[in-house]
Amino acid sequence: MALSVGIVGLPNVGKSTFFNAITNCQAEAQNYPFCTIEPNTGIVSIPDSRLDILAKMSDSQKIIPAAITFVDIAGLVKGASKGEGLGNKFLSHIREVSVITHVVRCFEDSNITHVSGKINPLDDIDIINTELILADLELAEKLLGGLEKYAKKGDAEAKEKFNLLERIKTTLENNQPARKVEVSEAENLWLKSFNFLTAKRVIYVANISENMLGQASDHVQTVERYAAEHRDAFAVICAKIEEEISKLDKAEKIEFLKELSIAESGLDVVAKKCFSLLGLRTYLTTGPKETRAWTIRQGDTAPQAAGVIHTDFERGFIRANIVSYGDFVRTGGVKEARDKGLLRQEGRDYVMQEGDVVEFLFNV
Repeated sequence: MALSVGIVGLPNVGKSTFFNAITNCQAEAQNYPFCTIEPNTGIVSIPDSRLDILAKMSDSQKIIPAAITFVDIAGLVKGASKGEGLGNKFLSHIREVSVITHVVRCFEDSNITHVSGKINPLDDIDIINTELILADLELAEKLLGGLEKYAKKGDAEAKEKFNLLERIKTTLENNQPARKVEVSEAENLWLKSFNFLTAKRVIYVANISENMLGQASDHVQTVERYAAEHRDAFAVICAKIEEEISKLDKAEKIEFLKELSIAESGLDVVAKKCFSLLGLRTYLTTGPKETRAWTIRQGDTAPQAAGVIHTDFERGFIRANIVSYGDFVRTGGVKEARDKGLLRQEGRDYVMQEGDVVEFLFNV
């Protein structure tokens, strides 16, 4: 399952530095607007300590973690929805991602210019969100225009879509994102197909400086309150520290984070937030050839999970042999888990759980 995260924000808030750090792609990160013109893309493995343990137990030849694609989208400015700062081009890039990570500058630095001349997180958030809402309003009006004649002719589906779009348009006109609209299960599928920018889930990321680590900050608290009030996710990162971490090997990284009293890297935090926002889960497969993490949706059944590996697995699904990760490690492997009665044979209706270690049986 492809998971993509678009990193957005005003110019010079630290988003490209953050992108460089978590992807090691070294996108340009200079002190002037529109340094990032084409979106930089990097595919990043999601850290998962369970894989190392399973691979050691299974003597696996290789480990394949789940992955996230990060897209560094050029700094948006006021008027982006009308094309300012090449805005329309950048907005189109956002439509292609699963989740938006909105980086907000919370640090003072006289050497790094701010497009507004001052640090004001709420103003910065408002500029970005207003441009996304204005772009969505334009899209809503376009979609309504295309459906109106069919709705008037009595096409039932067109009429329902038209009514949904009217509710979305009203919400946008009230300066609220499309994700605030309450929708039914059927309407939710239509909402996704419309591809509104503001229908995407958001993680607000407060970017702080090194000397702010462990310190209280009014700017950070402002962003956190805003995210909570709007039922969006929130995280704090220091892009500069993340950049330093990216140059270290695994052991050095762990020690460096410990010295700074940082529990997790920015990548760890953002990955977990993305999974939570999108309702994603991970199941595991392990053996001599490979140990691998697979991404599925919360609520997926065993056949649907098998289909992530190959469509033939879903089509010819017979059953799934499943051991929870904890039981697998505690007992010493699948054979030992079976001997202790902890291996379960699950059928087509089984709903997959986080950390299931699975072997699928199928016939095609």
